[in-house]
Amino acid sequence: MKILIAISSKKYSSQTLEVGMRVAKAFNAKPTIVDVGDKINQFSLKEVGVAQERMESWDLDRPGVEVLEWAFDFLSENKFIEKKEIESGFPKNTLIETGGRRSEVYLKGTVCDDVSLILRNGEIIEELISEVQKEHYDVTIIGKSQSSKKDYELSQYIDSSIFIVNNYQFDRNYKILLAIHESHFTKKAVKYSVRIAQAFNIGVNIIVIGKNNESIDGLKKAGKWSAKFLRRNKISFSESFEIGDPVEVINKKADKNHILIMSLESNNPLKTFFKGNTPLKILKQTQSSVLIVK
Repeated sequence: MKILIAISSKKYSSQTLEVGMRVAKAFNAKPTIVDVGDKINQFSLKEVGVAQERMESWDLDRPGVEVLEWAFDFLSENKFIEKKEIESGFPKNTLIETGGRRSEVYLKGTVCDDVSLILRNGEIIEELISEVQKEHYDVTIIGKSQSSKKDYELSQYIDSSIFIVNNYQFDRNYKILLAIHESHFTKKAVKYSVRIAQAFNIGVNIIVIGKNNESIDGLKKAGKWSAKFLRRNKISFSESFEIGDPVEVINKKADKNHILIMSLESNNPLKTFFKGNTPLKILKQTQSSVLIVK
């Protein structure tokens, strides 16, 4: 499994990076940390390549390098990378160009074999979508933006499950709220909830939501399977059934003490545009951190 952790700065991304590395450890996954720096406007991409050696002699950093350096310091302090990597310091002069707007550093990890630091330059949404398409990540972890439109676009168009970290406090008594509604990805969401519960040593509240009595009867089988799977993995849980609009029910139940896990209803952007999508609607209002499983 491969996990992408998107960061922007120490001020805004400390929680995202710490949560991301804990999730990567729980999934036994290869983590890649990416920062999207400003566009390079001083030169054309060709000129940047030609001037690379000269730029190093001027001690100029590509926009965004300082964020990767902060991430390296975080990994060092928390011993996520091996001692010899820490002693060598941040290897900014060994950034490997893997495309005109993409550079990469490989580090030897302690919770997994490798940790990669990626720097891309350009528009954040475009670059993150491109990174996921290129490297086929299973989960992308981002911090909640002040712009609901940006969260919506990233959640809809990134071709991976997406975990949005929202004001996470490590001393808070969290529980997972696992929302089961009409979706093709329910079993995957349940499996992911087990890993998250193990990573943070927390329990799970299963909530099965049907729009009417008939639809909730059809979902009870999924609820029973979910309960059995959690029990088998020794995860403490409770289970409840609700009738109503999933958006209204989930927004009423989920609060800042929950990590909300739910699955995407459709991967079809056109269908989502016309009919809407429950997880994406909830993103606009929720106080919870949210994992949308695709």
